[in-house]
Amino acid sequence: MRIVTFFHPLGMRLGVRQGDTLIDLAEAAPELPHHDMRGLLALGREGLDFAAKAVANAPDVCRQPINAVSLLPPVPWPDKLICVGFNYVDHAAEIKQRDLPEHPIFFGRVQSTLVAHGAPLIRPTVSTQFDFEGEVAAIIGQGGRHIPVEHALEHVAGYALFNEGSVRDYQFRGSQWFLGKNFDHSGAFGPELATVDELPPGARGLRLSTRVNGITMQEASTSDMLFDVARLVADLSEAMTLAPGDVIVTGTPSGVGFAQTPPVYLKPGDICEVELEGYGILRNPVRDETV
Repeated sequence: MRIVTFFHPLGMRLGVRQGDTLIDLAEAAPELPHHDMRGLLALGREGLDFAAKAVANAPDVCRQPINAVSLLPPVPWPDKLICVGFNYVDHAAEIKQRDLPEHPIFFGRVQSTLVAHGAPLIRPTVSTQFDFEGEVAAIIGQGGRHIPVEHALEHVAGYALFNEGSVRDYQFRGSQWFLGKNFDHSGAFGPELATVDELPPGARGLRLSTRVNGITMQEASTSDMLFDVARLVADLSEAMTLAPGDVIVTGTPSGVGFAQTPPVYLKPGDICEVELEGYGILRNPVRDETV
């Protein structure tokens, strides 16, 4: 299934996209927590199976064109949003990281950074070094702690795309990246949660690319990750209890803007697209912050 979170006049709702059609789960399956992705995922496989059956039998009154609604991030307010640095060999090389990490490098983003598919990424007033990073996001279904790596993919509900906008001069002010990675409305997330049956296990072997104004800037295979999705889930769970709806943003390949000669940064009017083979496209315009 392709599950979206969208805005409805009566509040946030969940829906299932089938091609150009959206089935409103509030109408098709009112028994489910139809306004909260975390609540739906907490029901586990049974909840997703129930939703799939309801969608298959949904009457026309539950259906509308997908372009008639405004999408929100698939998980608008994740409890945990964890990103991974240096997770592709070629990206580590282009930024002159001499030694490849022996363990995943994790850092956090906050909820206020998120924007949906189609919404503008905001270049802040304090910097013109606003960069793009196309990435795959894994979304936790079944939570847990101390998850063995061989069972880690059982805890993933699905995948989405992420464009981790980074304000480079703020990111590299010191040894901690947190500030440059957490400007308001700088990270695009979406457009939908594709359940695990829609993609290969661990989303491996898929082409991931990023385009700016139609020009391909990044392109790699997800098999090139240093630490795959299972390893990331297992390692994180050594430290914290993962919960339904937690998001792991799995790292970006080479081709980021600041590593170009000369650097290529996002500017107002640009269109940035991240595409994953077998999944689709996350597309966002760029505009300047207004104060």
